Amino acid sequence: MSVPNLVAGVIIVLGLLSAVGESMRFDLTSGHTKCISDEIKNNAMTVGKYSSVNPNEGYPLPDTHKLSVKVTSPYGNNYHSSEHVESGNFAFTAAEAGDYSACFWALEHNLPVTVTVEFEWRTGVAAKDWTKVAKKGQIDTMELELKKLADTVTSIHEEMLYLREREEEMQELNKTTNSKMASLGFLSLIVCLSVAGLQIWHLKSFFERKKLL
Repeated sequence: MSVPNLVAGVIIVLGLLSAVGESMRFDLTSGHTKCISDEIKNNAMTVGKYSSVNPNEGYPLPDTHKLSVKVTSPYGNNYHSSEHVESGNFAFTAAEAGDYSACFWALEHNLPVTVTVEFEWRTGVAAKDWTKVAKKGQIDTMELELKKLADTVTSIHEEMLYLREREEEMQELNKTTNSKMASLGFLSLIVCLSVAGLQIWHLKSFFERKKLL
């Protein structure tokens, strides 16, 4: 296989196997909060950048369109916080596995304002700055793509192990839930039988007092 074809093949595989990378644009009403969540495994690198879209291009961004942002971990630990800014970015290595949240809000005004936000969030291999890697290692295009592929395969392997752990946790949770439901069902049956017995005893006593039996 020729080098160009091999490079093209590697790029296609990277496109199919690349780690999570989200780029989005959304509207935010002043006085309200919008949160974006991403599930990140332990020790994974994640980077994000955000900006408020200027409604009047060529002029300074109005104060009404400035953002406040907060990024938190599944356990509520704060990883990034900015208030009343035009744009910003964050980068960290996840110390906890689970859903991380990036929440955006704009100050409330007498007349509601719609703020358009551009947000990019990348995790794992997609979070690496491959240009810097290439410059630092002085490697050519072919070696760089192969390194990307190797890191992607490693990331996928780690993701599979993480998913397997999550599956085992879910199976254990299902077993515990089923056991509790069985106990609850048995207790409900005992309560129903007890109530039925009391009703029969009450009716029998009533009829005996009325000398119907």
